[in-house]
Amino acid sequence: MSKTRTIILGASHWHVPLCTRAIGEEHQVVGVSDEDVSFVQGLARAWNAPVEADWRSLVDLPGVGLAYVFGPHDGMAEKCFALIERGIPFVVEKPLGTSLAELSQVRKAAEAAGVAATVPLVQRNGPVDRWLAKAGRPTYQRMSFIAGPPSRYLANGNPWMLDPATAGGGCLANLGPHFVDLFLQACDEPAAAIESRLSSALHGGALEDHASLIITTPNGREAIVEVGYAFPGSPLKRYCSYTSAGAAGFASVNSDGSATFTALDGSTETAVIEVDSDPLYDPFVRRVAQTLEDGFRGLPTLAQLEDVMRPIWQAYDNQHGGKEDGRP
Repeated sequence: MSKTRTIILGASHWHVPLCTRAIGEEHQVVGVSDEDVSFVQGLARAWNAPVEADWRSLVDLPGVGLAYVFGPHDGMAEKCFALIERGIPFVVEKPLGTSLAELSQVRKAAEAAGVAATVPLVQRNGPVDRWLAKAGRPTYQRMSFIAGPPSRYLANGNPWMLDPATAGGGCLANLGPHFVDLFLQACDEPAAAIESRLSSALHGGALEDHASLIITTPNGREAIVEVGYAFPGSPLKRYCSYTSAGAAGFASVNSDGSATFTALDGSTETAVIEVDSDPLYDPFVRRVAQTLEDGFRGLPTLAQLEDVMRPIWQAYDNQHGGKEDGRP
């Protein structure tokens, strides 16, 4: 079976190396783009594909059947619209733009054109998600994910992540979508109300390095999501912990992977699970290849990403007086 001719747009994104082997094995990469081609020469050699500084030169290559969209958030929607116009299915990184309006416009255009799209919300169905599911449909959930300092984006070739104009938001827009998605998927309800607090006190940057979000559903289910760029640069990479209280009991996962589930009868089960999210990108790419012909059936949709980003962008609007144009 022949591999799908695939283009990679904005390939210097820090998630791309986590996908490199799977992309090479599952797809035929026919073009790689990045504004700074020096950052992606190694990837291009690994895939035996040409590199272009301008992504527009790739979307018109003959026979392209799939695209991966990375790169600065303020340019994501333009790339997606170009792919939709050409009928090319695509995988796009969250948050897909710098506002809910941009994401909504792309979602509507893709649906109207019948172009399939998916998003690597890779924590979904991962080890943490499966363990928390032991508690049943969550009534109360708490998720904390504190990544390394914002300076790491300078080191990994993505300085635009520290620029409000190109990133649109800091740790909440970047890290928060994974955990808002886990909660909304598990409780099968939309966000009805949110409370939030964003701070840049630790590093003093233009974007927040710590954020707390409280989401309440119409039936009173609640999630507390804490994310940040507050962990020191370290081989440990991050701090994370999770709890979920539901109809079946209480589940928890600690940063070292130690996990506990206590059922309603008081019995307790323990295990050690994988909490590093980096390994989840490889199987996601393989699922993309497996489901391409079925419109990415079973993978996250743009409509689901829109539901996830709605409370997140609302938090930024609340922080800046309810005016979207006042958001960083």
